[in-house]
Amino acid sequence: MPIKIPSTLPARETLEAERIPLILEDRAIRQDIRPLRIALLNLMPDKIRTESQLLRLLGATPLQIEMTLLRIGSHESKNTAKEHLAAFYETLDDVKGQRFDALIVTGAPVEHLDYGDVTYWPELQAIFDWADKNVYSSFFICWGAQAALNHYHGVPKHAVPAKKFGVFDHKILMPFHPLIAGFDDDFPVPVSRNTEIRHADAAKVAGLDILAEADETGICLAFEEAKRRVYMFNHLEYDAETLAREYFRDREAGMDTALPHNYFPDNDPAKTPHITWRAHRTLLFCNWINMVYQGTPYDLKDL
Repeated sequence: MPIKIPSTLPARETLEAERIPLILEDRAIRQDIRPLRIALLNLMPDKIRTESQLLRLLGATPLQIEMTLLRIGSHESKNTAKEHLAAFYETLDDVKGQRFDALIVTGAPVEHLDYGDVTYWPELQAIFDWADKNVYSSFFICWGAQAALNHYHGVPKHAVPAKKFGVFDHKILMPFHPLIAGFDDDFPVPVSRNTEIRHADAAKVAGLDILAEADETGICLAFEEAKRRVYMFNHLEYDAETLAREYFRDREAGMDTALPHNYFPDNDPAKTPHITWRAHRTLLFCNWINMVYQGTPYDLKDL
């Protein structure tokens, strides 16, 4: 089933080229079903690329989805045109009186900062508090997952000696959990982090199930059933070339970034990387959307 988007959204061209099911607004309003209302809080600098990555996954699910793009109102984006933000994005003030079936919060390139030193931390905390009462299920990614786990449960993040960077095999710890139904026992996940949530700290949170992790990179995926919160500390949503763009960007900036683990063919950065995590990323988001669909009330006033 298609995902509903504005007809002028730049991601439309990419999604149509990949044959992701789409439905434009004028057609969607004539269908007598209720789409799932999902808000995407996009904290990434390149918002259009991140939109494409996540809309691709939601468009592969078997339900009609209505997206609301959110941004931080107190932070001025330097990498996305103001015209794009004005045309397609809303802030917490715009939606705080609304309710949603789901919320996605992306990562952000601020992990080197303490949470309190992030300029928009108070607004992000307000969004977390709003979501607790107005969203059925939330899906937090990378720094967004670290920040949410800290806000809700006080779990600290820790710097790692060297950046966790590359594609790493992860092991399933709870094979029959519905969020990872159909997963292989081991599955590859792109990782790009300078900080981590330690297993011992996460294990202290009552009701938090750790679903997958790796020896080299630690916790990958956790689920808090009582609040229906998904914490994905890595980047299954990434495209095949995303890690390459990060690697070349860092090298051009003079950073001594190591070659991404298990990523470039023959460890040769001149060769085009292959995507090996497509099936599992699609499955994860389909499983999550199915969980939301099965549990969310038809009338969001009953949330």
